Amino acid sequence: MEEMEEELKCPVCGSFYREPIILPCSHNICQACARNILVQTPESESPQSRRASGSGVSDYDYLDLDKMSLYSEADSGYGSYGGFASAPTTPCQKSPNGVRVFPPAMPPPATHLSPALAPVPRNSCITCPQCHRSLILDDRGLRGFPKNRVLEGVIDRYQQSKAAALKCQLCEKAPKEATVMCEQCDVFYCDPCRLRCHPPRGPLAKHRLVPPAQGRVSRRLSPRKVSTCTDHELENHSMYCVQCKMPVCYQCLEEGKHSSHEVKALGAMWKLHKSQLSQALNGLSDRAKEAKEFLVQLRNMVQQIQENSVEFEACLVAQCDALIDALNRRKAQLLARVNKEHEHKLKVVRDQISHCTVKLRQTTGLMEYCLEVIKENDPSGFLQISDALIRRVHLTEDQWGKGTLTPRMTTDFDLSLDNSPLLQSIHQLDFVQMKTSSPVPATPILQLEECCTHNNSATLSWKQPPLSTVPAEGYILELDDGNGGQFREVYVGKETMCTVDGLHFNSTYNARIKAFNKTGVSQYSKTLVLQTSEDTDSEEQTVPFPVPSERLPLRRMSPFSSTLNLQPSFPRRSYFDFRSSPHQLSLHSSLQSLNAPGCNFETQSAPYSQLVDIKKLLAVAWFAFDPGSAHSDIIFSNDNLTVTCSSYDDRVVLGKTGFSKGVHYWELTVDRYDNHPDPAFGVARINVMKDVMLGKDDKAWAMYVDNNRSWFMHNNSHTNRTEGGITKGATIGVLLDLNRKTLTFFINDEQQGPIAFENVEGLFFPAVSLNRNVQVTLHTGVPVPDCYSSRASIA
Repeated sequence: MEEMEEELKCPVCGSFYREPIILPCSHNICQACARNILVQTPESESPQSRRASGSGVSDYDYLDLDKMSLYSEADSGYGSYGGFASAPTTPCQKSPNGVRVFPPAMPPPATHLSPALAPVPRNSCITCPQCHRSLILDDRGLRGFPKNRVLEGVIDRYQQSKAAALKCQLCEKAPKEATVMCEQCDVFYCDPCRLRCHPPRGPLAKHRLVPPAQGRVSRRLSPRKVSTCTDHELENHSMYCVQCKMPVCYQCLEEGKHSSHEVKALGAMWKLHKSQLSQALNGLSDRAKEAKEFLVQLRNMVQQIQENSVEFEACLVAQCDALIDALNRRKAQLLARVNKEHEHKLKVVRDQISHCTVKLRQTTGLMEYCLEVIKENDPSGFLQISDALIRRVHLTEDQWGKGTLTPRMTTDFDLSLDNSPLLQSIHQLDFVQMKTSSPVPATPILQLEECCTHNNSATLSWKQPPLSTVPAEGYILELDDGNGGQFREVYVGKETMCTVDGLHFNSTYNARIKAFNKTGVSQYSKTLVLQTSEDTDSEEQTVPFPVPSERLPLRRMSPFSSTLNLQPSFPRRSYFDFRSSPHQLSLHSSLQSLNAPGCNFETQSAPYSQLVDIKKLLAVAWFAFDPGSAHSDIIFSNDNLTVTCSSYDDRVVLGKTGFSKGVHYWELTVDRYDNHPDPAFGVARINVMKDVMLGKDDKAWAMYVDNNRSWFMHNNSHTNRTEGGITKGATIGVLLDLNRKTLTFFINDEQQGPIAFENVEGLFFPAVSLNRNVQVTLHTGVPVPDCYSSRASIA
């Protein structure tokens, strides 16, 4: 039961709940702590003024509080009012559980009553310390909240189970350990006191004496005082209102607000909710059992990784010792790589163990708490918290799904040192002249009709000459850096088609291919010049080149970005852009030059003219969201252009295309917006954290926005709060100007705040973070807003 202790402590004081009350959000708080965090609201915010104006319709009026703290412009934590113009502000404090607590704006008036019973100041407001939901109290004050007697009973039992051995209640000095308990007297006795004060004769002979432990259980099961109605304090709860989901008395049904609601018998609903909670616990119990077995598996993996690491290092050392002294430095490098992989695997597994252990502890604590609640014999008290517990149990069970119980790392080391070819070459260096040389493969031929570019990707295809008799074991594809620099290998393998992603927009690349076998490598093929996409004001047309569906080209990220991925791609059709500007060199014009007689496959473009209009610098990229790199909770539709989420927590999804130069603009429309969430829009690195809001780490630059205002965020730093939010149907624009190294945001074609971020360099992917309350649709290839175009032209 120790893991249940967190469920029994107040989030404000950090101690066990004392006289806990249930807030409308289903969270609990000590009555004294609730009084401590009350703040007084302006007269215009009071329930009376709202009812007078006809805007108030409920007993508790929730406040639309500013999500920025009044003490720091860069703090985006959610808190309650810290003071108004009429009252000095007081710095916020932190409870032992890390929850921020704002003291009352005005000191409480002197009173003879205890703090829990003292009258609440008029127009008081309270903010839940767990979900930060705020509400204004009515005339009843804190008395309007029901007391959680079930929670009190669970705390009593927990504290009794943690207490030391039961002592005699009649010993005058140094109480001895009790040996029996009288059920009629409800007193614990040691043997001397029992003989002296409770002799087994006369009327006392009929009393039943039981062991102390059994007597403590009897005390737990003793009936408690029947709960009374919060609106009619002299009446007991007798029915259950289905619409309001709360116990009510008969006066509430006759004259109160529940008179027209559907009601059911209290006992029947008590049994029904107990059954529902028990069924929910069955599923959670299975998850907890699987989690325990999973933890054992992870701990075994740590040992296996240690053993594999030692074995692999010994093998590596033995292989390196067989080489000549000149290879010793290389041996040290290889050992460093193995150790790095070893530490990486251990870190991943240990992190997963830590994460899973914390989650399992929370799950076990919730299970034990629910089991204790089920033991409670108070129907009305149980029904007050049963709905919230059922929701928590289902939510916790869902959190154990979707790959949570799958190891993130294997125990095997995917490294192997193959020294036999090198040793063979060393031993044969003196005898090469004595062997008959076998021929190298013929030079491959580029298939121009199947080569193409699309956005910042290029697809190349090649084949062996028809009359070649020497087979090739593989091919090596090389590209330069797009600026006439050195060639680099981007693919080595047996395939004859490859797609390279992540190239720079508006750049000219040179590509060449060669074949190899055991004897050596062939000559390079003729150089092919490739032009990636760009945008001009001239009329555009797209020229499709079909790629046979049976060909499966390999897709690889550009070597000039920070990530290299080799994965299969299955395009049915490839495209490149053809433009009529004389200063553009596209693949189509390159192919025409390549087919010309006497062409040497090398073509240079004319110098670019000086462009002033920002739209002429804009590289148009058509892309969608990437399911492969997104969090598992993200839900895709509309050909991966529309996304939402299945979780209440923020999850991140990236675009398929990365940008490293040029000007790029895309928009997102809000298809659904419920309960005022805070979606975030911006750009991120490929290795950004996917399970937190965009901008929480140093791999993302974002703007998060609600229905009233927005903030910029990078590395969990919040800046530039700007008025103006979003609703259903709103359009958010993201402008990434890598020529000026800036990132700017727009809402409904108007710039939102100043330039959000400057000095942004590197490879960026469009990114969005959202939860289940938001759905957005991506629009690409749209023109940049006129307001930015005009300013850029002037600059």
